[in-house]
Amino acid sequence: MQSKIEIIKTEDGSHSLYIPDMKETYHSTHGALRESEYVFIKNGLDLIKTSNEINILEVGFGTGLNTFLTFLESEKKALKIYYQTIEPYPLEENIFSALNYPDIIAPDKSRYFYDFHKAPFGEKVQFSEEFVFQKHFQKLEDLQLKPELIDLVYFDAFAPSKQPELWELGNFEKIFKWMKSEGVIVSYCASGQFKRNLKSAGFFVETLPGPPGKKEMTRGGK
Repeated sequence: MQSKIEIIKTEDGSHSLYIPDMKETYHSTHGALRESEYVFIKNGLDLIKTSNEINILEVGFGTGLNTFLTFLESEKKALKIYYQTIEPYPLEENIFSALNYPDIIAPDKSRYFYDFHKAPFGEKVQFSEEFVFQKHFQKLEDLQLKPELIDLVYFDAFAPSKQPELWELGNFEKIFKWMKSEGVIVSYCASGQFKRNLKSAGFFVETLPGPPGKKEMTRGGK
């Protein structure tokens, strides 16, 4: 996808990736770890109330940070999770193996972080009694899922100015159909057009205080 990717350190000490060609980072420079914990765990996963399996769709896998944090939550809280993620541009091993997330979050679980990256595309992999993982080597526009399957969507694509095709109304209409009643979608993004597209697709939309360094974030509900 890109000719060069640089590893950078964000304000909370955790790494992110910078793509010079796009002038874009994978995570907030104000704190990659803090952003993921706040947006996707605190304002996403922690809201899902079900005694059954929690079905999560992540757009897209990227550095694997959201996956790793969700896996650790499943271990800590005994949450049964089926986690699907899409990534048409996977990172090379020399990049993901140099990221410091395992060392600063859970060194004793570091092997899982690397195994998520190495997991074969298209296959369901049982990482623990609670956590099933499946990576799709596809773009969101090409993904097909069953209706009313998903409880929670982590929408963590690059910014609309960088990958506008991912933020088009048609994608959110598809996601709405895939989601169960009372399903939730969360994103770091708070752009007006994003929120209008969510509403047009059928979602109830909330604007929430953002993570450190960002004024707002968005959560939608079915």
